[in-house]
Amino acid sequence: MRVCNLSSGSDGNLTYLETDNAKILIDIGLSCAETIKRLKLLNVQPQDIDAILITHEHSDHIKGLDIFASKYKTKVYIHEKGMGAVYSKMKKLPAMQMYAFGDFAFKIKDLIIDNVTLPHDAVHCSGYIFSNGQKKISIITDLGHTTNVILNKIRGSSLVYLESNHDEQILKNNPNYSASLKARILGKNGHLSNLACAQAVEYLAKTGTKQIMLSHISRHNNTESLAYNTVCSYLKTKGIIEGENIKISVASIYPSAIFKLN
Repeated sequence: MRVCNLSSGSDGNLTYLETDNAKILIDIGLSCAETIKRLKLLNVQPQDIDAILITHEHSDHIKGLDIFASKYKTKVYIHEKGMGAVYSKMKKLPAMQMYAFGDFAFKIKDLIIDNVTLPHDAVHCSGYIFSNGQKKISIITDLGHTTNVILNKIRGSSLVYLESNHDEQILKNNPNYSASLKARILGKNGHLSNLACAQAVEYLAKTGTKQIMLSHISRHNNTESLAYNTVCSYLKTKGIIEGENIKISVASIYPSAIFKLN
């Protein structure tokens, strides 16, 4: 498998993943034109995309969906509980191109795709677990807290894209955010803080994960270096050393590292 995050954060989320036979996108929160531009950095043509998997209906995850999928006749997969919320925002995309799945794994060509429900203030938010039968990659963003169900589902993943959205003190002290918005982000169905992310990474490091990509970092209530340093510092107190026991990288609004899992 080969995977690359092409954009991460509230300005737009877009991840590309491929196997020997399948090419998919996870979310498409950039415009159709920008999505095509970034795919071409990987020498991927838009018409070659086999499917788009949507996590939930918020605009930073579906901005380019309507135009891209209708133009290239791309299949779109969404959890059955979130299908209506996404489709209600489409103007061009035919319903026949949208495929619902439930709480079970399914296949697209040689790619096995499982999912887990994430606690987020959407109609329904899905985390995804991808496998080619040997290696496992998980994408877990937009969640207010982790649960044993989520962690057990993704344990053993070689690579996990995990939300590290905000620093709690910066968020609480942000004069440009209303009290209600702060409460939403900090809530059980909001976004994962740096510390909460670090606690999840501790578990993942102890259960076999070797690479974490910190994702969905707020540009108003966090920085890439703060997220990285907070997670690494916490792990060090637990005897887990970044670069030795686990590797920590950071996703941004720009294309990030390409990971290849054989």
